[in-house]
Amino acid sequence: MNPAPNLILVGPMGAGKTSIGRRLAERFGLEFADVDQAVVERCGATINTIFEHVGEAGFREREKAALAQLLAQEGKMVSTGGGAVLDRDNRSLMQRRGFVVYLRVGVEAQLKRLGRDRARPLLQRGDREQVLRDLTAVREPFYMEVADLMLDTDDLSPGGATSTLAQLLAAQWQRSERAA
Repeated sequence: MNPAPNLILVGPMGAGKTSIGRRLAERFGLEFADVDQAVVERCGATINTIFEHVGEAGFREREKAALAQLLAQEGKMVSTGGGAVLDRDNRSLMQRRGFVVYLRVGVEAQLKRLGRDRARPLLQRGDREQVLRDLTAVREPFYMEVADLMLDTDDLSPGGATSTLAQLLAAQWQRSERAA
């Protein structure tokens, strides 16, 4: 058993962090929180608008603050943005304050799942497939670094992934109180 006060989902866009996270929160009696949504609420602007006005670096600063605020609490099911792992402090905080699950997904599955998505700023540049491959090359080592558990979601529906993950978590994670 690996005790931690929160569950945290990391992984690339299209892995299912939000849809699976909501279901897991319900199963484990946790409060669901989406870091991207927390940034939007705090800023009063969409992620696209934030990127337009302060760029990716400005967005990452806001993401870091939102993540820290959420993980200062307990009993949360936190869905992170795909790039949250890029920051060393974020990775350290996630490892200290949560049991981290890496939802892995291949580029082909991402392309299918994100085919109609026009809301993600990083997908608005050039060849989507190449963008996703480049993001995976940079981010996957960080996902692996922070992960207590990994689940490949390529061939799983959100419901199927949730069931599988719930079983794995029941065997490997125990909710703790007041971890550092």
